[in-house]
Amino acid sequence: MIELILIAIVSLLAQLILPWWSLAVVAFIVCFWRSPGSGRAFLSGFAGIALVWLIYALVIHTRTDGVFTGRMSELLFKTNASALPLLVTALVGGLVGGLAGLSGYFAKQAIGNQAESRTANRPHA
Repeated sequence: MIELILIAIVSLLAQLILPWWSLAVVAFIVCFWRSPGSGRAFLSGFAGIALVWLIYALVIHTRTDGVFTGRMSELLFKTNASALPLLVTALVGGLVGGLAGLSGYFAKQAIGNQAESRTANRPHA
């Protein structure tokens, strides 16, 4: 749970001054540092980023009275369902965050396994 909150807050702040893909760097670092398992790393990254992007999309939706999301829905999906762009936004952001978090966890595992193999191959005096 702490990973999810860290990813959400830090990625929100990072995206204010950095490009959109900075969220992947944040999810990678947080899951590299704190995640206990691969499933939890993916879910923390996915939920943290999806939540931030969904809230931001809802803010845009309410500021434009649904005009922007309605037009984007017609343009992209050929339908006037304003909720569809909101869900797709959360899904895409969540997948980027989830895969970055999973990559962070696997990088930690790979570095740990490499360090263990070095110590196992050393001759004992």
